[in-house]
Amino acid sequence: MSEIKPKIKKPRGKARLIDGKCIACGARCQSSCPVNAVEMTDAGEPIILSEKCIGCVKCVKICPAEALEMFFTPEELKILNELAKTDTGAVEEEVDEEEAALKKMLSAYRGVWVFVEQTEGEPAKVSWELLGIGAQLASSLGVELCALVIGDKVEHLCHEAFEYGASKTYLIDAPLYRNYRTESYLAACCHLIDKYKPEVVLMGATGMGRDLAGAVATRLATGLTADCTGLAIDNKRNLMQTRPAFGGNIMATIMCDKFRPQMSTVRPNVMPMPEKKKGAAGIIVRDDFAVPEENILTKVIEIIHDANSKGRVDITGAEFIVSGGRGMMCPENFAMLQELADELGGVVGASRSAVDAGWMPQDRQVGQTGKTVRPKIYIACGISGAIQHLVGMQDSDMIIAINRDRQAPIFEVATYGIVGDLFQVIPSITKKIRALKAQGSGDK
Repeated sequence: MSEIKPKIKKPRGKARLIDGKCIACGARCQSSCPVNAVEMTDAGEPIILSEKCIGCVKCVKICPAEALEMFFTPEELKILNELAKTDTGAVEEEVDEEEAALKKMLSAYRGVWVFVEQTEGEPAKVSWELLGIGAQLASSLGVELCALVIGDKVEHLCHEAFEYGASKTYLIDAPLYRNYRTESYLAACCHLIDKYKPEVVLMGATGMGRDLAGAVATRLATGLTADCTGLAIDNKRNLMQTRPAFGGNIMATIMCDKFRPQMSTVRPNVMPMPEKKKGAAGIIVRDDFAVPEENILTKVIEIIHDANSKGRVDITGAEFIVSGGRGMMCPENFAMLQELADELGGVVGASRSAVDAGWMPQDRQVGQTGKTVRPKIYIACGISGAIQHLVGMQDSDMIIAINRDRQAPIFEVATYGIVGDLFQVIPSITKKIRALKAQGSGDK
């Protein structure tokens, strides 16, 4: 009777982080771990607790950047080698049908699309900004940059899209689409996406864009990353979508690696405006798709324009912005900021803390939950510089920070920093500007 040899248990190993590869994707590895063996650092990188790790490989599989690997001790490697030698070779490695099907599906999607938002035929500026970053993405992927235009009598937007970099425009032009309604625009977008299969779709993070993008992503069962501040392509054709995470405490890079199209929304003024090339031409692909009016529940009875909108200040288009934060102490002190802004020909902005305190209206808020600005000069007064505020103004041409705390984070992004009492510094700057202007008038 032959002796029964004990079955050798196959080692499972332990997960470990590969230095320099983590992209702080938002703690996917931590959420996938069934035994709480993953902790996160302040920078959003994982710490693997080896004494808890059971080698289930879930964190390794879910990592979009392949920043985790399985580690085996020399003894475990020896066992693995012995097991490999005992393999008869009769059973070859099975082909992963699921992976093959996924690869085939992903390869069917090609092209970068930008949705051109318009109201009564007037385009939203963010659409042209998206064509700028879209051109970079298309170049990295080696595909066409296309615009998606939906509306009534909006063919002129196709030609304008060509001037901002698009080589092709998909156009649905009919009276049905005169006014934006989620149902009609949703059906039109999904029809074109299903028909032509773009791999990247970008929309502005405006009222319309946020509404439409969410509906489209839900209908197509794909991923959507909102309010992105950075977009790039990795070596596997995945769109790396960077946005603030964990309440704005870190910048996370999110990828949708198993679904298409990859969708992102970007707020106005986050991406630089591309150069407009007059007379540029491209291909217009017309489609007569239409939804029966009776199938659309929403009806536009009348459009009422806000009579007070003309008096409002649009800080997103200002070239000079003087912003105040909690350090202004009270709403009355914003008057000195207004004086400085008037001398510069600019406007007054505010941080979230100042708006939450009721010192300034919501439409003046700069930051993650406010507006993104790109002025020539941004003067931050009494603003500490939390990342939620920085993402809304860090692309300004020049940043001047005034704060009593020399350790304030705002100084890390400032072009010029002034450590001092803003109640002395701001009046002095205003006085100096007035004197220079008076001197200039006198010289004439």
